Amino acid sequence: MGMLHTLRSVVRLRRPAFKRIDRRLRSAANLDDLRAIAKRRLPGGVFDYIDGGAEDELTLDRNVRAFREAVFRPRVLRGLGALDTSTTLLGRPLTFPLVLAPTGFTRIADPAGELAVVRAAGRAGIPFTLSTMGTRSIEECAAVAGPGARLWFQVYAWRDRDLVRGLLERAADSGFEAICLTVDTAVLGRRERDVRRGFTLPPEIGPGTFLDGLRHPGWTWRLLRSEPIRFSSAEGLAGLDGTAAVDLAKYMNEQFDHGLSWSDVAWLRTVWEGPILVKGIQSVEDALLAVENGVEGIVVSNHGGRQLDTAPAPFDLLPEICEAVAGRTEVVCDGGVRRGSDIVKAVAAGADAAMGGRLFLYALAAAGEQGVDHVLQLLRSGTERTMALVGASTVDELGPDLLGCR
Repeated sequence: MGMLHTLRSVVRLRRPAFKRIDRRLRSAANLDDLRAIAKRRLPGGVFDYIDGGAEDELTLDRNVRAFREAVFRPRVLRGLGALDTSTTLLGRPLTFPLVLAPTGFTRIADPAGELAVVRAAGRAGIPFTLSTMGTRSIEECAAVAGPGARLWFQVYAWRDRDLVRGLLERAADSGFEAICLTVDTAVLGRRERDVRRGFTLPPEIGPGTFLDGLRHPGWTWRLLRSEPIRFSSAEGLAGLDGTAAVDLAKYMNEQFDHGLSWSDVAWLRTVWEGPILVKGIQSVEDALLAVENGVEGIVVSNHGGRQLDTAPAPFDLLPEICEAVAGRTEVVCDGGVRRGSDIVKAVAAGADAAMGGRLFLYALAAAGEQGVDHVLQLLRSGTERTMALVGASTVDELGPDLLGCR
């Protein structure tokens, strides 16, 4: 108690310094700027949990670099009409081709967590995907979603099928339109930044984090004032409480089903009537199996570089996967998106939409809900500007002819 009292005292003395966020946000010209603000505002362990990847982080780096190395072949004098970034995904409209990815423990970035992201995604006209390991419940997210908001639910393969069934029933009752089955977590990847930090989830305020808490009093104050961080959707199930620090790798190895197979996708059909997407496709062979198993969409993804290091970058895989599936299922490219131009490149390479998680976590940590609004506006305006500069009035005009190679 004495340590918490000291932290609260220090934070109270310094609270006025944290009213400058609007000015900081106005100066954030891109996602890297928001990342830099987030790094200053968050304790080191929290930032590294959001920012880091598996082992040497080669895949994490490649996800971003693949987009940067791709070049455009702009067309000119095309008689452009009114620019229109809108498209459709799973038969419903998007204002621009982006989906917000599922992220666990979102409230470590900001106490509002997923609720802030749901509201911002609704205003932007794009889907938000709630993680099974989310820190706001299915019902809480549905309650703040405005008219026309699109909510997806991400599913892990838990050993307890009754647990999965219960989650999906709640998602259906709350108006979620699609589920996204994550298939690249047979075990948890080794995230060495977290190992070095001794980082726990939820973060503990104790001797190991006391000094870091003093260096980041704004974050600490918000953590102390808010309700405990929990796995809100799955709380109380499978022995999971979410209020105490957990060894996430140990927990996943105990609770997640390592025997997941395509038969489990067939089982999901018996308990879910809406669209199913499979997230974690990293080969043409598995993309074709997804088509054979009748899923409505695949997410080409390596879990943001957080699972198998030296796995292929999603953008590098797009041309061959999109050619192989030939429009028989929708394709989403997840990982490495940092600018609107990356979204344009993904669609030009054959994807129906791009997906990203860190992009809104950086923004949420930098400026809360305002930050998420800001980054989504940057991404949409960047998409529109890039389309104009490559000579495309509409998303349908984006194709591989607009991409070159270095």
